Amino acid sequence: MKKKFLAVFEVGANNLSGFLPDVPGVVSTATTLEQMRQTMREAVEFHLEALAADGDPIPEPATTSVDFAHEDPEHGVLSCIVEWLEVAVPQYQSVA
Repeated sequence: MKKKFLAVFEVGANNLSGFLPDVPGVVSTATTLEQMRQTMREAVEFHLEALAADGDPIPEPATTSVDFAHEDPEHGVLSCIVEWLEVAVPQYQSVA
């Protein structure tokens, strides 16, 4: 099964970094937007597989907007790209 999570990609002077607000603890970096999408997708899918294997709940996509009040060039963020990232979500979950 696939789900779409809101992804935030922060553009810095030398690379991009990214996170999904609904999947805490998963971050990634890359040098291009296309690489960023791929590495973030891989990181999220790996994390969700580990959650499912441990019998932990899989986060549901819920975020639909992001507050950028503290993101600016002074903090190393030149711009942000926000888009939906489709990821594979495990269909199995261990019963705890």
